[in-house]
Amino acid sequence: MSIILEYLEKCKNILQTIENQQPQIQTAAQWFTDTILAGRMVHVFGSGHSRIMVEEMWPRYGSFAGFNPIVELSLTFHNLVVGANGQRQAMFLENVAGFAERILRNFDLSDQDTALVISSSGTNIVPVEMAEIFQQRGIKVVALVTSQHSAASSSKRADGKKLTDFADLVLDTGAPVGDAMVYVPNLDTPVAPGSTVGGATLINCLKAETARLLTEAGQPPKVLSAAAVVGSHRAVELFEAAYDEHAHRIAKMYEKVGIPSYVSAQNTL
Repeated sequence: MSIILEYLEKCKNILQTIENQQPQIQTAAQWFTDTILAGRMVHVFGSGHSRIMVEEMWPRYGSFAGFNPIVELSLTFHNLVVGANGQRQAMFLENVAGFAERILRNFDLSDQDTALVISSSGTNIVPVEMAEIFQQRGIKVVALVTSQHSAASSSKRADGKKLTDFADLVLDTGAPVGDAMVYVPNLDTPVAPGSTVGGATLINCLKAETARLLTEAGQPPKVLSAAAVVGSHRAVELFEAAYDEHAHRIAKMYEKVGIPSYVSAQNTL
């Protein structure tokens, strides 16, 4: 078997792992639907390369408003690799305790919200603290991890807790320990990760199922669509409507931030 076919075969195994998680995907999509129908948002967070999954959810063609993509550039800005804003700094910052709280301080959270936190290892401090804070605020948390890799990895937290310890539901990318999936002859380290394949597939399964549920509830989403599919006029119409909806939803996330009486009430929860 060629290296290419070996990788593709392992991707088929990933897809089978995801197919076996249909009940969990349906449950998560129902939670997301309930949040969107309530006029609130699903908070989506990932540091490092997990940013890819955040942007896969929204905004892009085939996606719709209702998701709040929380992408912190200091944790995800990889293209310079070294030097100022390099990868070393990003990897350091994603293990700084308290950073998650500072990020979420910007949002007016509600127990009607839900959250999707993505981390292949599930062991870095910032995504773990994100999930912990969401749960403390009464928000259901869906964790998207690579189960085998997370189980084999050590938490960076002193208490040893991982993302899955603060999740109401866990989804597995199906990738192996270490993520890379194939060995090249005479090369002692594997190449070609699989978590992005599994993660992106899970994201789009969640998206499709949420769209189905919203439509059945009488509130079909305004989906960003290509002109080649719906025509130029309809594409612009959908684009503007979807972005306007996002603006209105995200405005609610800032509505009561910093209001003393509101903050005090939240702190008593």
